[in-house]
Amino acid sequence: MSKKISEIMLPDDLRYTEDHEWAKADADKVRIGVSDYAQNQLGEIVFVELPDPGATFEKGDEFGTLESVKAVSELYMPISGEILAINETLADEPELVNSEPYTGGWMIDIKPADPAEVDTLKNKDDYLEILKGL
Repeated sequence: MSKKISEIMLPDDLRYTEDHEWAKADADKVRIGVSDYAQNQLGEIVFVELPDPGATFEKGDEFGTLESVKAVSELYMPISGEILAINETLADEPELVNSEPYTGGWMIDIKPADPAEVDTLKNKDDYLEILKGL
């Protein structure tokens, strides 16, 4: 059952994209995942495909896919950077994307090409406005 917009969890300390990824800057890295809204729309996640550490991507590039019982959805880079680490736990526990989209269900850590790029992403309020328009 889909959540109402008012039930979607959107932490204040994250930045969001129109494609429903989130980004959290932390010292020299940025952690990336998908929003509570995205996982809710997809339904039960059964497989997560992620890139290899060391790969580099530009903002907007596809970096992986989420497979749910409903569909396969592409994952897009919110900012440019190099993959430092992937959440290997998701290989065995893809459902963490559903149950813990902001903690255990994170996707990748990247070294940003330009750390200031995070500031160009949507804040919680701006992202909420996008969701209300869907």
